[in-house]
Amino acid sequence: MAKSTKTYVCQSCGGVAPKWTGKCESCGAWNTLVEEVTETGGPKGSLSSAPRAKGKKLDLVGLKGEGTKALPRHVSGIAEFDRVTGGGLVPGAALLIGGDPGIGKSTLLLQVVCKLALTEKRCLYISGEEAIDQVRMRADRLGLTNAPVEIASATSVRDIVTAIDDPANPPDMVVIDSIQTMYIDTVESAPGTVTQVRTSAQEITRIAKKRGVCVLFVGHVTKEGQIAGPRVLEHMVDAVLYFEGDRGHSFRILRTVKNRFGPTDEIGVFEMAQEGLVEVANPSELFLSQRQDNTAGSAVLAGLEGTRPVLVEVQALVAPSALATPRRAVIGWDSNRLAMILAVLEARCGLILSGSDIFLNVAGGIRISEPAADLAVAAALISSHTGRPVPQEAVFFGEIGLSGEIRTVAQPDLRLKESSKLGFKQAFMPRRPKSKTKPINIEGISAQELSHLDRLVADLSAHTLRAA
Repeated sequence: MAKSTKTYVCQSCGGVAPKWTGKCESCGAWNTLVEEVTETGGPKGSLSSAPRAKGKKLDLVGLKGEGTKALPRHVSGIAEFDRVTGGGLVPGAALLIGGDPGIGKSTLLLQVVCKLALTEKRCLYISGEEAIDQVRMRADRLGLTNAPVEIASATSVRDIVTAIDDPANPPDMVVIDSIQTMYIDTVESAPGTVTQVRTSAQEITRIAKKRGVCVLFVGHVTKEGQIAGPRVLEHMVDAVLYFEGDRGHSFRILRTVKNRFGPTDEIGVFEMAQEGLVEVANPSELFLSQRQDNTAGSAVLAGLEGTRPVLVEVQALVAPSALATPRRAVIGWDSNRLAMILAVLEARCGLILSGSDIFLNVAGGIRISEPAADLAVAAALISSHTGRPVPQEAVFFGEIGLSGEIRTVAQPDLRLKESSKLGFKQAFMPRRPKSKTKPINIEGISAQELSHLDRLVADLSAHTLRAA
């Protein structure tokens, strides 16, 4: 006979405790333990009650097979989405898309599934949060009612698996919106709990891979910005995408953080319009469209997101502070890295910034994480502190070390080409290693190589930037 056992599972990290303690011992979160009932000691002959039972022998094959070829991808025709997924959706792949509420996840996936349906692909859109009429209203607003998409409103995984497991006519793509609303009737816990989310995703993924169906899960996020549910959910799927954006701006960024079939850290840029999400072919031009001329505290970063060069404006404000502990406010960048740059400017370059309020903003709402932004941040801080604007047609990129040296970064030629295409004439970048003697020859832009941060401080203070 099966025996019921009560355990307490943390809804934040998935840790299991034998009793309720209020605080999760694994992650330290409070009031996240939820009681769940599991079945142990199954019937005679089951795997749990018969440890001596042997499984079926596996058919082992060699690494190199005959007739092996790459699977054809489902190309949606939305270039920004196809870029992020590595060139299209792979049959049998499972993707997880997370983002803040109302950011546009359902809108994006409805557009993708309708585009694919127009290419004679059988596509299912299963919503666990909205009724069928609500999905139709969104499709009508987006002008997609003529797309041959099959929609349903369901939350039972048993019913969804039955719809997918059709050997005669399996679907090519299935959207599950969202995985937190799905439930399996054999699991005695509420929808959205760790056990339900993990088991539901595992069962849908299993049948999707069996039939070669591409499935896209929509995932809710916590207040910290992480996808809700167990961390194992991100390990189970083949790709994890985050849909980011600032509600105060009209554009959205789709970012890859995991992809088994393509590069990671790719981004796709969309603009939210009345007709839905419109792809932005040149995001650098959009991010720099409202940049002011000859303003102190502003510098342009030639960044790199995945394989795409992106130019963004970094803004800094250094103001006198009347507080005993001056404020440090950062939007779109790492606050710990800002503290490091400020310490290097004081210790290595002689700038006194400890008594000032520091505000740093990456304009446009985009978030930058690469170390190449160090030099642009330092240029914006120095410009605001001295009151002297940097040259209007200059871009900056380079990593700053603790001794003040400027270190090389990846793909400098790609950054320079993008800068030249947008009309910039100067680029301040790290000095290349001695082994790379080939000169940089990008038409329309001159590269100024710097070796130490104090050279940039001296040049900006004198308002005459030159090479080190």
